[in-house]
Amino acid sequence: MSMISLLVGLGNIGERYLGTRHNVGFEVVEKVRQALKLSFQPPTETYDWAVQERGERQIILAWPKTYMNHSGLAARALLQDTDLQPLQMLAVVDDFNLPLGRIRIRQGGSDGGHKGLVSIIEALETEDFPRLRLGIGPVSDNIDAVDFVLSRFEKEEIKSAEKMIDTATEIALFAIDHHLEEVMSRYNVNPA
Repeated sequence: MSMISLLVGLGNIGERYLGTRHNVGFEVVEKVRQALKLSFQPPTETYDWAVQERGERQIILAWPKTYMNHSGLAARALLQDTDLQPLQMLAVVDDFNLPLGRIRIRQGGSDGGHKGLVSIIEALETEDFPRLRLGIGPVSDNIDAVDFVLSRFEKEEIKSAEKMIDTATEIALFAIDHHLEEVMSRYNVNPA
């Protein structure tokens, strides 16, 4: 099995979405970019990106500019532009079905009701791509799920959210240098 060469952080572009639960994927990939000290490449129509050359291998970090529900357009373009396969791409996404702070890495699987993953699965015509799911839940009974994911973390949640983002950044950095099975066996635990 090949290693991860493409990290795609899912989120929504624009200042109004900065710091929202739905944008934790963007935040993780940005922290990876900072850790690797990478500069942005000239943007494309569908994504912003940064690249690190590693001998004969490139590590590509990307942020779709298509908004969450159309993330598949960017994922498909990225794979076509880079000549990579879906199994070499790690989608970094929020998951309101997981409690805040829980992180789960999977080889593939269903969309779990996540519109960004729905879009990627439809665009790539496969569920077989790794994803790093970051728990932002649970959704309160008194709020609509859409409003919840577009909200910012409550004051008492910020510390847990920051710890989760830092841990996910560590996982993503590990994933670009190790096979996915090793990443899953090392990190599929509750980081509480």
